[in-house]
Amino acid sequence: MSTSTLLVIDGNSIANRAFFGIRPLSNKAGIYTHSITGFMNILLKLRRVHAPENIAVAFDMRAPTFRTALYDGYKANRKGMPEELAIQMPYIKDILRMMGVAFLEYPGYDAEDLIGILSRLAAKAGGSSVLATGDRDAFQLVTDSTFVSYARTGEDILYDPEKIREQYGLLPEQLIEVKALMGDASDNIPGVAGIGEKTALALIQQYNNLDYIYDNLSSLPIKENVRAKLTAGKDSAFLSRNLGRIITDAPELPLTPETCKQRPADEAGLYNLLSELEMSALIKKLDLTPAADAPAAKTADASASLSHISHAVFSEKTLFTSGGELRGDGINAYLQNGFEKSLFDTKTLLEAGFEINMNSVIFDTVLSAYLLNVNANGYTLDRLCSEYGVSFDANDAASSLRQLNALLYDKLVSEDMLKVLRDIELPLAKVLADMERAGIAVNLAGIVSFGEELARGIESAAREIYALAGQEFNILSPKQLGNILFNVLCLPTGKKSKTGFSTNSDVLESLYEKHEIIPLIIEYRAASKLKSTYVDGLLAAADGSGVIHTTYKQTETRTGRISSAEPNLQNIPVRTERGRRMRGFFTAREGFTLIDADYSQIELRVLAHISGDKNMIDAFLSGKDIHTITASQVFNQPEEWVTPEMRRRAKAVNFGIVYGIGAFSLGKDIGVSTAEAARYIDNYLAHYSEVGAFMKRVVADAKRDGYVTTMFGRRRYIKDISSPNKNIAAGAERMAMNTPIQGTAADIIKIAMVRAESRLRKENLASRLVLQIHDELIVEAPLSESEQASAILREEMENAAQLSVPLVVDLNVGKDWLEAHG
Repeated sequence: MSTSTLLVIDGNSIANRAFFGIRPLSNKAGIYTHSITGFMNILLKLRRVHAPENIAVAFDMRAPTFRTALYDGYKANRKGMPEELAIQMPYIKDILRMMGVAFLEYPGYDAEDLIGILSRLAAKAGGSSVLATGDRDAFQLVTDSTFVSYARTGEDILYDPEKIREQYGLLPEQLIEVKALMGDASDNIPGVAGIGEKTALALIQQYNNLDYIYDNLSSLPIKENVRAKLTAGKDSAFLSRNLGRIITDAPELPLTPETCKQRPADEAGLYNLLSELEMSALIKKLDLTPAADAPAAKTADASASLSHISHAVFSEKTLFTSGGELRGDGINAYLQNGFEKSLFDTKTLLEAGFEINMNSVIFDTVLSAYLLNVNANGYTLDRLCSEYGVSFDANDAASSLRQLNALLYDKLVSEDMLKVLRDIELPLAKVLADMERAGIAVNLAGIVSFGEELARGIESAAREIYALAGQEFNILSPKQLGNILFNVLCLPTGKKSKTGFSTNSDVLESLYEKHEIIPLIIEYRAASKLKSTYVDGLLAAADGSGVIHTTYKQTETRTGRISSAEPNLQNIPVRTERGRRMRGFFTAREGFTLIDADYSQIELRVLAHISGDKNMIDAFLSGKDIHTITASQVFNQPEEWVTPEMRRRAKAVNFGIVYGIGAFSLGKDIGVSTAEAARYIDNYLAHYSEVGAFMKRVVADAKRDGYVTTMFGRRRYIKDISSPNKNIAAGAERMAMNTPIQGTAADIIKIAMVRAESRLRKENLASRLVLQIHDELIVEAPLSESEQASAILREEMENAAQLSVPLVVDLNVGKDWLEAHG
């Protein structure tokens, strides 16, 4: 093959190959450059050989992935990246950026997953791809349109399906099955103890996959010692297959064919950087020349406003500051003194147990970078230095940070978001860290009992499902379930994909009345999800005192909302009665009570304010139910004639408008035709005409400016708002319409959290915030403080912002979250 649509390079793999394959090189300043040199030589050779239209480079991140969540031993035996190589990685990324080459890294995903996703995107778009790597794991991705350029010493070998069959006697996708049996020492994937490559290959060549082997293990004509090993290692085999399988689809990641488009090169910047690295041969290969009128490089003096302060970044138990490295008590003394300072990540230091004089912290790198670019794939120091054109020096991190902060500060000021940083995000970091440290108590015995109840229900549902199916199978396996539903029971189905029949929730709902097995499957799935994710997850997360400490993510969402992880307490299911019971297991400690304060329809109130719609404002000022009033207008009925079903549909329209919903989606949500849903929307916009005008104005402004803002000045850039792809542009328009509303609501609850916690401390109360769930705050208060703490919480929440309509809080008190929620 001489040409390809897309060249995808495994950045870490190729950088490693270059690092160990070339003798050490460095410039006069002592910066190592041999990995940079080798990487670029390989890139240019690949570009010359395959002549791709577009190139992307994928990198691993130093962060846990979904694989470490499955198996904490994953890659546990790997040594860290050599410091001499780590120093060169930011330069490689800088050079790629200046060349206009896309480089990708996402927390939670290995580079191989990004490569797999891009290769499938290229195939779906009708193109082909070449994957350049030194890792044989990528062979599983080979297809008629996806090829692997396998890097070996002295040569690169191009693998297609025929080459895989010739070398292994297998289809590419079967190599996952081989790894599941033999394991992989380099990634610490266990495989089946005692099964080596030769035996694993022979088994898969003869029996195709793990499923067949284990479904027929007792009758396979194999040696008894092999059968015994397979029997003992069954769980490990299936775990290893999950660990070894490369992801090819991740809808949650913002990856599209556009991601890999070649961008214009910054030739002047590239010439300057390569000159600094003394890489004259590469300058010649790229045909670069100095630009006489090139702008001067930005320096550390880009902003005098931060020049007087100390800058600090924490790493490996050492605080790197402008005045030198600090450890132990020196860190505490620095953080607690009153001199103004900038910290790289304030919340991480607080989470590590350090006490910080927050009045002295006037800037935070990570929070500033998040405000400036909520779409970034991470906020590590080396990545930010690369993004903003600052040379990263691992041996002088404070110097790199000082230069970076100067640029971030100027940009934050120019975009009028310094106030958002200092009034909202910085004080919030302390509030969130305190909430994490406090945690919330749970009734462990109650959770265990509930789990046992769920397990009995799951087992009972399984028996009924097996009876109706006429056989036992893995109910949670889409492939096996699809076979039962559509081949065995012959239920009607849509088009079959390459991976088999779809059995997602929409499909099951469409079949609900077709067979009595469907409700049981839906019940089985729901109960299994509730038990595995929430019951088992909460039990595993609780500490020795029965307290759960979630981690609040301040820089993860695109709209500014706070998210929760490990465990995610914001996704505790509440739509079903059984799911709501989970709230009852979150309790107050002995002698304390929980105060639950929930904003009432905050996003609609924000919409009324920022759109200035008189009818909506009047509806809220009247104190009447907004959904009943809307139903009256949408269905052209007097308010007293509005039925519960009309109100339910009007509620869906109200909140759907906030999210830019279309007639098709609305109709699907409330069970009416697209035409009828369109009529509801038209009636809504006729009554709330200024809402429609506001939505159009927001989209127009986003197309003109490239961003939208919240009421408090928080920006979100909408990069695809003018995309020629109608679907992509429509999605971007929905983001543009929703962000000012949802983002403003997020700002309001953050302000309320900061003010409420400040009041509780100022009035010397023992009450404290313990949970934040979307628009809901929960305070744990001593019984003697319940009334005073409730008044403070209500007052600070209802006065967090001055709108043209009142902010209303529903507040209740109880011994547990279920009772307190009301």
